[in-house]
Amino acid sequence: MLGVGLKIAFYRPKPDDQFPWNCFQLGLLIFPLTPFVGFVCMMLAVLITWWRQYRTIIQQPINWGFALFSFLLFVSAVFANDKAAAFVGLFNLLPFILIVTGLSALIQTTAQLRRIAWILVISSVPIVMMGFGQLFLGWDLQVQVLWILLDWTITPSGFPPGRMAAIFMHANILAAYLAIAFTLAIGLLLDEVHSPVPNTQSPIPKIFLTLSIIANFAALILTNSRNGWAIAIIACLAFAFYQGWRLLVGGVAGIVTTVLLAAFAPPPVAQIFRRVVPAFFWARLNDDLYPDRPVALMRKTQWQFAWSLTQQRPWTGWGLRNFTALYKNQMQIDLGHPHNLFLMLSAETGLPCTLLFLGLLGWIFFAGFQILRKLNAQGKEDGLILFSYLVVFGEWVLFNTVDVTLFDFRLNTLSWIIMSAICGTVYYYNRHHDLVTNKS
Repeated sequence: MLGVGLKIAFYRPKPDDQFPWNCFQLGLLIFPLTPFVGFVCMMLAVLITWWRQYRTIIQQPINWGFALFSFLLFVSAVFANDKAAAFVGLFNLLPFILIVTGLSALIQTTAQLRRIAWILVISSVPIVMMGFGQLFLGWDLQVQVLWILLDWTITPSGFPPGRMAAIFMHANILAAYLAIAFTLAIGLLLDEVHSPVPNTQSPIPKIFLTLSIIANFAALILTNSRNGWAIAIIACLAFAFYQGWRLLVGGVAGIVTTVLLAAFAPPPVAQIFRRVVPAFFWARLNDDLYPDRPVALMRKTQWQFAWSLTQQRPWTGWGLRNFTALYKNQMQIDLGHPHNLFLMLSAETGLPCTLLFLGLLGWIFFAGFQILRKLNAQGKEDGLILFSYLVVFGEWVLFNTVDVTLFDFRLNTLSWIIMSAICGTVYYYNRHHDLVTNKS
């Protein structure tokens, strides 16, 4: 009875949340194309949820952690080297803490996780089409309506040249966005295939998801982003492990090993593998495509500088958005960030703030896997969609060890939404588990 009760409760939406839920879905659907309008819709959902459920929200222990994190960010801004830049930098984090705490009270069931995943996959279609048009049809587009209402820029041949970027500011950012859609599309397709009670008899959803996976994967390759390629491989391996497909795991591992040997093995060995691996892959991995890169643009140099800043000010850091000016003074080059979110936070906000943030991320990941384990005990049809979100969350963490997604408005917002979804599922499952246990 306990298992049946839990399963029924887990699928039941909350009727009182229907309006903010609808606002959120509409905002999320249009968000990739018109971020301002989409964000306004989603913020409306967040504020309504906060208004109606603030007592519940402030009682969640992890939200106390986010409150302390916000306080430490404010303290770091007060003691910043450039205080104006630091306080401006707070807008890259504080509004999103409001979002993650509010949406975690709104997004709670696995049915909602599926709906969000579908919206994200569907909304990626026009982005991918723009990317293909950019590379193969030479699309050149500049559309701006009311400054921020609609702002599209498509550069012919991509940005940097030869790399698909669609309407994103850089190919690497597009790769991080596509990785979310690619991973969720795989999760939804497996969910459709393995569900004991199919959501529909029509083959159209499976066909659409299959085509989406192929298109997103092709677009990921065309971004020429090493991070994007690694994430795509990790996603495939994660699902293969989860499904127990050992042959696929072996196949992917073999392909990856072949490409790595072509890129990094000693020349006599590498030449053997370069006969079968296109130079597009191995030359991008070992930087042969971009020889003579300045030392200041190498990640190792940036990471060492960020860590040296941390050592000089370990408690409060130099202030958000201060890295750019400090790096320019040292290296005489403009660089927006040190290509590692966590080193950037330690340099700009100090070690206590960064360690607290890592602790919050760790809690979300650990609690999510705890719920996944319990869901699998009831049947994999619920666990698979939560697993997809955990894979996306893990990809976001990995991507931010070699880049920073904080400064892209679309990607930053989507990252906090993924965290909200996992947190909300954890809260809801634990609360209903306690209710059903007490009734039993």
